[in-house]
Amino acid sequence: MTLTDFAPLVVSFFHIVAALAVTVDAVFRKRHVQSVIGWTGLAWMVPLGGAILYLCFGINRIHRAAIAIGLEKSWGRGGLRDIQPVPADVEIAACHATFAGLIRLSAQITRNPLVKGNRIEPLVDGDEAYPAMLAAIDGAQRSVTLLSYIFDNDDAGRMFLQALQRATQRGVPVRVLIDGVGARYTRPDMVRELRRAGVQAEAFLPTRVPRLFRYANLRNHRKILVVDGQAGFTGGMNIRVGHLLGLRPAYPLNCLHFRIEGPVVADMQRAFAIDWAFATGEQLNGEAWFPPLAERGMIAARGIPDGPDADLDNMLQILLGALSVAQHRVRIVTPYFVPDDVLLSALKVTALRGVVVDIVLPLRSNIPVVDWATRPLLADLIDKGCRVYFSGPLFDHSKVFLVDGVWSLIGSTNWDARSLRLNFEYNLECYDRTLAAKLDALIDARLALAQRISAEELRSRPFFVRLRDGLARLLSPYL
Repeated sequence: MTLTDFAPLVVSFFHIVAALAVTVDAVFRKRHVQSVIGWTGLAWMVPLGGAILYLCFGINRIHRAAIAIGLEKSWGRGGLRDIQPVPADVEIAACHATFAGLIRLSAQITRNPLVKGNRIEPLVDGDEAYPAMLAAIDGAQRSVTLLSYIFDNDDAGRMFLQALQRATQRGVPVRVLIDGVGARYTRPDMVRELRRAGVQAEAFLPTRVPRLFRYANLRNHRKILVVDGQAGFTGGMNIRVGHLLGLRPAYPLNCLHFRIEGPVVADMQRAFAIDWAFATGEQLNGEAWFPPLAERGMIAARGIPDGPDADLDNMLQILLGALSVAQHRVRIVTPYFVPDDVLLSALKVTALRGVVVDIVLPLRSNIPVVDWATRPLLADLIDKGCRVYFSGPLFDHSKVFLVDGVWSLIGSTNWDARSLRLNFEYNLECYDRTLAAKLDALIDARLALAQRISAEELRSRPFFVRLRDGLARLLSPYL
């Protein structure tokens, strides 16, 4: 017998060994049964290829917990020690008794305090957000930290590059962290361009094959800008010209961002510092990054980090908690809507309890397969009492969740598996009727241009369209 005669046996042996290894690893590491079944099935059904895919995409190699613990010890010697947040849990629970359980839930999950004294201002589209952010950078005296998923090399990106360069040239310490995939949506990538301009910039989990891994897992989807440790910006807005509607971009999109002042800005800086230390090894501490923060407004807020490591499922549990305490009205605006069965059931139960549930989605997003996977989910939601709207005419990239005109969730998380389980996200939960009223007004303006969709319309679409959408739904755990 020749060596080629043994080749099938050798391949079969390695296939069995690799599939067994994937099975054991998935059983011990994966929290969700669907994930275990999916990966083990792939490993056994696709010889060697399934195991290779699991090695590339199924194993979480990010462990930032030790980094966070080390930083906390360092901050205790000169960073966060000077920050004295005023806890608001008891006070807010007394004012809004129905939210007492959610307040406790969020505290238990995040281990972050709900702090009083914040001012939060909604900024509509890049036309409002970018000038405010650029002005803050130009006024920086102590430090600038910027984290973005996408930082395009276009007219908008160059505005930020020039402002960051000016700050660096004034002697202000600047740190810029861009996701390794999002940095390379345009060429030359902005990490390289920022470095050429003298700005200290790094990529989060860089990859050499950006187009192949454009939808890869473990991306940093956060959007955080902190200036002098005192003024913060966060929300759903990346840095790209499409947000500047006044320039009439080729691919315009709506979005919301927020300017934040007050004690909760320290948590935004903390989230950046942990990611920066993970990417570079450098620890940010001291008053240049973490100055004492005074109360600046009336809003109680809490930072909610979420990601596929120690913070896994933070947002999922808080979304479920918020739906469970809703008494009157829930409003959800999200660009991507492919929630898992648990969230879908919670939405249906909330509507069946008599709560008005409004879900505002774009008629078309920038990822068609996500739109296709969304459609099969909607008819049953509508049957159970949810109201679904398709907004237009522009792609709406905003991310807002409101409950009973009191509680609002703002930040980077979408209602899909990629945001809730596979990416790093950052959000703020806020308790304030005035802020909620402002957001309600912005949602009302979107609804004025939206179309309410019926279950009959969804079910009457052509057969092959519904078939395509049903097949796309099979990909929902990865979208």
